[in-house]
Amino acid sequence: MRIDRLLFFLRFAKSRTLAQSWAEAGHIRVNGRRVEKGSLFIAVGDVITMPIGEVVITLKLLSMPFRRGPACEAQLCYQIID
Repeated sequence: MRIDRLLFFLRFAKSRTLAQSWAEAGHIRVNGRRVEKGSLFIAVGDVITMPIGEVVITLKLLSMPFRRGPACEAQLCYQIID
């Protein structure tokens, strides 16, 4: 699944276009490497680091979401790492 679609499905971004602009701006890292394209494919087990407001969040992807469902469903797909 593409990083922009994943962030939209996990409810971190309000739209896929917004998630794509975050990725292209270089604000997101996957497994420690800077993301520069919204089309980067993500796999289960990848570690994603991104700023949300003034906080930097690091999360591990546990499973792939199949749709943009309710927040409680989206939260089952990842684990926040401290």
